[in-house]
Amino acid sequence: MDIMDIARRKERPAHRVFSAGFYGGSWDHDVRSVLGKAPRGGADVGEVLSTIAAVEPHDTEAWPTAWIALGDRVGAVAARAAERGHRVSAARAHLRAANYLAVAVNALAGRTDAEDRLQAVFRRHRAEWDGFTAQSGWDVRVLDLPYGDGTMPGLLFRPDAAGSPRPTLVMVNGSDGSISGLWCEGAEGALERGYNVLLFDGPGQQSMLLDQGVVFRPDWEAVLTPVVDVLLGRDDTDPAAVVAYGISQGGYWLPRALAFEHRFAAAAVDGGVVDVSRSWWAHIPDSLRKAYDKGEKEKFDRDMALGFKLPGGKAAERTWAFRARPYGTRGYAETLDAVSAYSLTDALCARIETPLFVAAPHNEEFFPGQSQELAAAVPGAEPVEFTAAEGADRHCQPLARELTEQRVFDWMDERLGR
Repeated sequence: MDIMDIARRKERPAHRVFSAGFYGGSWDHDVRSVLGKAPRGGADVGEVLSTIAAVEPHDTEAWPTAWIALGDRVGAVAARAAERGHRVSAARAHLRAANYLAVAVNALAGRTDAEDRLQAVFRRHRAEWDGFTAQSGWDVRVLDLPYGDGTMPGLLFRPDAAGSPRPTLVMVNGSDGSISGLWCEGAEGALERGYNVLLFDGPGQQSMLLDQGVVFRPDWEAVLTPVVDVLLGRDDTDPAAVVAYGISQGGYWLPRALAFEHRFAAAAVDGGVVDVSRSWWAHIPDSLRKAYDKGEKEKFDRDMALGFKLPGGKAAERTWAFRARPYGTRGYAETLDAVSAYSLTDALCARIETPLFVAAPHNEEFFPGQSQELAAAVPGAEPVEFTAAEGADRHCQPLARELTEQRVFDWMDERLGR
């Protein structure tokens, strides 16, 4: 721990951690996100706080190691409970273990020296998720969703096994969220309200990336239209009540698809994204931006590489590698070329006919102001503010997931006349 870290801790009284943060940088969001899963059984507050207490800022080896140890410990609890026939205890421990290991997966994904370890931890994460689905008690059907010449792995959860037509929620994940995290961010809440819920990995997400090597694509109508086709071909789907929810960068993918796919009865984004590239350029000096804009790509790549060799550059390089991985690109300029395609023009937004709820949290870190831009560009879209005074600010309101569920699902129920 350096002097600056000690000084920051003295300026950060423990009772003000909500505003001051647990760490600087992305780790703070990670901690808030895990804690926010506690109301759905996806974390235990004491497990999380005791784990991070032992990890000093900037200790990039201790960070994944601590989450792996916690995930393995809680996973062992789940295995013992399952062996003894304690289904509920096993399911809840499997879910916590999956979420803890997911933090380690993201920590390792930006390291070029940890590929084997990443794959091993991801396998353990998904094994814990599989353990949860097997023990959860919810009716679940495995679906192979068409995608290009192959398929995407999907799970359709249902409130019961009756198979009667029900409203059905399609959940669209973000750029790095886990499927177990998505469960805690709305899936279980929708099931409790009588919805079927479809969870799946799309291109560039989780198993599609790490198992199949399939990378992101900007035109998500090519992803969601086949999904809707599958659901409308099932007897357990109410064809007039298929709805969708997109979280984080899903706040770009879902509106993009809605510009072309008009069969959703309602949709919500948490929050809105109109230009993914802005979050990249916000951390790049203007001098480099000028070189890129002039088409001097080799110079841009060379200067970016030199910048990452400066003090503090290694952490920034890991962040870049983590964020760039799902785009399947190599050079720095090539990555920004790819990212620039993830943009919603006014013309695209004007094509959206689906009623749209847009979560607009105060103090948005990654896509500031973009929820408001999306809501203004989409005809009839409804921006809904989430504030710090409610405990509901920051990207995807990580510490206010119950409030988020209440607002999103009450709004959806009203759109469906339920």
